Amino acid sequence: MEELKVVGETTQFIVIKLGDEQYGIDIKYIDNIVRMQHITRVPKVDAYLKGVINLRGEVIPVMSIRIKMGLDPDVETKSTRIIILKLEQHSTIGVIVDEVKEVVTLENDQIEKMAYDAKEEMRSFLCGIGKCDGGLISLLDLNSVVENV
Repeated sequence: MEELKVVGETTQFIVIKLGDEQYGIDIKYIDNIVRMQHITRVPKVDAYLKGVINLRGEVIPVMSIRIKMGLDPDVETKSTRIIILKLEQHSTIGVIVDEVKEVVTLENDQIEKMAYDAKEEMRSFLCGIGKCDGGLISLLDLNSVVENV
């Protein structure tokens, strides 16, 4: 008798770097990845909101994930990118990342959900940990990252 193989569901993530850490962003939310460009400042907004960019005639707010997550401020390099996200309950928003590394496909059994601990603010931005090629990737919960924007 033939053994049935159950194929798990997979999710693709773009792996980005913020500082020395690797994070994953669910690819279904990514609309575009663009090089760093001039960001027009907007007065009287939170520090993590860097301003707006004009992308093909659309004005898109840009935020620093680093500042929102309480990390050191962004340092612009040749690798710095703006990832344009489209989220269900938000309009389009750009997030600054240090570097876009690769696309990885994770099966559901390679993803561990995180227990939310209100004491650790950083954890509230993560929805799980992905195990890939012997390394760990912190998976960003984009809804909490862009909350209040």
